[in-house]
Amino acid sequence: MQANFSKVRIQSVSLRFGVVYSALFIISAVMFLSFVWWGTIGLLDQRVRHSIALDAHAMLTEWTHEGVLGLENLISNRLAQDIDDNAIYLLSGPDNKLLAGNLAHWPARLDPNLSWQTLPVLRDGQLNLAQVRVWSLQGNYHLLIGRDISERTQIQRMLTDAMLWTCLMVGLLAVGGGWVVRTLFRQIIHSINRTTLAITQGDMSRRIPVSGMGDELDDVALTINQMLDRITRLMDGVKQVSNSIAHDLRTPIARARAELEDAACSATNEQALRAAIDQAVINLDNVTGICEALLRIAQIEAGTRRSAFAIFDLATTLRDMAELYEAVAEEHGLELRTDLPAHLPFWGDQAMFQQALANILDNAIKFSPPHGAISLSAWSIPSDREQAGTLRITVVDCGIGMNEADLARAPERFFRAERARHTPGSGLGLALVQAIVELHGGTLLLSHNNPGLAVTIDVPATYDLPGQI
Repeated sequence: MQANFSKVRIQSVSLRFGVVYSALFIISAVMFLSFVWWGTIGLLDQRVRHSIALDAHAMLTEWTHEGVLGLENLISNRLAQDIDDNAIYLLSGPDNKLLAGNLAHWPARLDPNLSWQTLPVLRDGQLNLAQVRVWSLQGNYHLLIGRDISERTQIQRMLTDAMLWTCLMVGLLAVGGGWVVRTLFRQIIHSINRTTLAITQGDMSRRIPVSGMGDELDDVALTINQMLDRITRLMDGVKQVSNSIAHDLRTPIARARAELEDAACSATNEQALRAAIDQAVINLDNVTGICEALLRIAQIEAGTRRSAFAIFDLATTLRDMAELYEAVAEEHGLELRTDLPAHLPFWGDQAMFQQALANILDNAIKFSPPHGAISLSAWSIPSDREQAGTLRITVVDCGIGMNEADLARAPERFFRAERARHTPGSGLGLALVQAIVELHGGTLLLSHNNPGLAVTIDVPATYDLPGQI
């Protein structure tokens, strides 16, 4: 059981996130402290070597001009003046006799093959660590110049101790920060998990809490909540569509069955039987039409009907539809007025737009009283930005119209306004229009005309081509 618990803990995303955060924090802190440590020690070492080099230059110049006596006097004067308390000088002759300097004897550990050396030296009765360099002079003379680095060693030790303590403190802060990050991350994950678990158990009202700080976590929560709202609406729509399908398909099927059954029982001749069969076929054709409309809407909403997208002149298409429906409007005692530009280039499916416009004009003619007028207009709305703008199409009638509640629900499948209950139709016309417009990246807006209804379609003037950047 302990092994399983450890496995769960290791597999925890929040724990791994906290560990990674702590590790990165510690590594970055150690790298920074190491840089400071090496930079400080290197600077001290550079200053020591620079001081030795300056002394060497002065003494070698004195040796060149004044010889041994001049060099002895220079060393004695420097030691007497005590210009640098850490300075070390030693001059030896051909017989290794010490001629001048402040060391008791020549360092035993001195390696003649090395230029710079760090070794212990005996000075003023004390054994101290020094950095030295030896120059061989003419006549088998040797000059040793160095600096006592005992203080530098103490500083180095202090820096090392400070770095170790700082690393310990940084480690504790990293562990604490990792724990805080893990806790925050775990709260977010648990909040999402609790919400999704409640939804899987049937509680579709649960949402992820939003802190209100406006940060990225709130953006994620708002996006997920919007997704859940969308899913809820879709599920409600599916339930409504299922109920509507059951209701709208049951009526023509039941009517066809009743007519066939009545004809089978009471038909007295072949003509009556054929009339009953013809009426049943009409009712079943209505069922087929409903099923085909539902299938077409589903295909359009799934985005699988873009194979026929191409550039076409939308203004020409609208004029063709107006000419086609002008005769239908005249039969109903209506006048169809148009206000269309010369050209409206557009990327989309021409047949789909013809279907959408046909549904809108059918409804306008169906619900408008005689001696009225229907207007069809289109124009381009330029944009101030770099995008191409919008194409707007409007169809305005003088019919029975809709109230506010009906306007909000009109594009739903199988929805029919109360005023249109006794008019033939399936309630799928505007749902198909909505699907076509959204497939083309546009919006459908229904508004009052007082009296009548105004239908507005806004679509992008240029639609994104497949593979276009």
